[in-house]
Amino acid sequence: MVEQRPLYKVTQEQLDAMLKRHEMFRNARMGGARAVLTNYDLTGLNLAGRDLAHADLTGCILRRANMAGANLDCCTLFAADLRETNLTGASMVKVDLRGASLRGADLTGANLVSADLRDGSLAERAADGSLKMVVVESDASPADMQGAKLAHANLSQAKMSGAIAQHTDFTDAVMRGTKLVRANLRNATLDGAILEGADMSGADVRGASLKGAVLTGAVLMMTEMAGADMAGALTDKPAGKPASALPRPLEEMLKLHAEWVGTAGQAGLALDLTGYDLRTAGSLSHTCLTRLHAPGIILYGMDLSSAQIQVGNLAGADLRGANLSGCDLRGINLTDAQLGNANLSEANLGFLKIDATRFVRSELAGARLRYANLTGARLVKANFSGADLSFANLLLADLKETDLTSARLSGTKVKREQLGEVVGFKVP
Repeated sequence: MVEQRPLYKVTQEQLDAMLKRHEMFRNARMGGARAVLTNYDLTGLNLAGRDLAHADLTGCILRRANMAGANLDCCTLFAADLRETNLTGASMVKVDLRGASLRGADLTGANLVSADLRDGSLAERAADGSLKMVVVESDASPADMQGAKLAHANLSQAKMSGAIAQHTDFTDAVMRGTKLVRANLRNATLDGAILEGADMSGADVRGASLKGAVLTGAVLMMTEMAGADMAGALTDKPAGKPASALPRPLEEMLKLHAEWVGTAGQAGLALDLTGYDLRTAGSLSHTCLTRLHAPGIILYGMDLSSAQIQVGNLAGADLRGANLSGCDLRGINLTDAQLGNANLSEANLGFLKIDATRFVRSELAGARLRYANLTGARLVKANFSGADLSFANLLLADLKETDLTSARLSGTKVKREQLGEVVGFKVP
């Protein structure tokens, strides 16, 4: 049994009044009321930046609405129509999106931790005790995410089992522990996505692009992956030379290298870790790695806090999610390195002075530092030409004579006065 439900249309002015009362309710102010907009038609209306946490928008039509930066934490959007909706940067922690249509929606940078995106249909109990399906006046398909943009979104612990996400963009999305059982991800883009511990049992990933994705600890039982592009992806298997292939135990090699550095090469042995995957090597915090030669090394998620890596060569290294806080990185070569979500707070990436006229600057040309934490870092004279610093945090960083030629700074946290002495970037 199916019952057709009408939609309630409102104007922007009427919606603003309801949202104001909801915000008063959220702040426990007199006259506030929780927003219950079940089966409302809000097509094309503006909800950007508004507080809708814990609101009920079940069956709501929000097609082409602007909800950028809105607070939708714990909001009920069950069976809602969110096609082509702007949800960029929205906070959607524990949001209920079961049965919602997100076809063509833009959720770039949204926070969907523990969100529920499983399939679902509206139903209620009839007078005779039977269940009847409820259909609102919309042509949206339930639980449809086809063509949606979720690049750089945080979907950790989200429930997406059975979701239809063909051709969906999950580039660099964080999907730790996400439930993707029997999800349809055919031809989806998952380049650089963090899928650690994700359950992809029975999922259809045929033709999908997973270049540089992280699949460590992921459950891939009965997963269909024919034609999927796994170039550069990290799994539980070593992506480079394993630590077991080192000529000596790493601890012994580190001691020999420290001796080599301390004696200016007169004793000990220089450390060459080119192409090694050391994810299982344990912490390298406070280690002496000065003049380390390790192009292409994989140190994903590792602790290198307060390490000394002056004039090291880590070109093309994978340091995504690594802890490099407080490191001395003067004169380092990180050209084309992957540093997305890395912690570089208080790190010294300035130049290394050799004598009165010579110095070695830090090289990060072409490096990817999306969402990296560079708060309080010293970046004097560092070369970031062509680097991707989108959404990185540069607050309190020292940017004197930093080369930002052709660098990407979309969404970067930085104050205007910090950019006064940079090179290659004109402050708008």
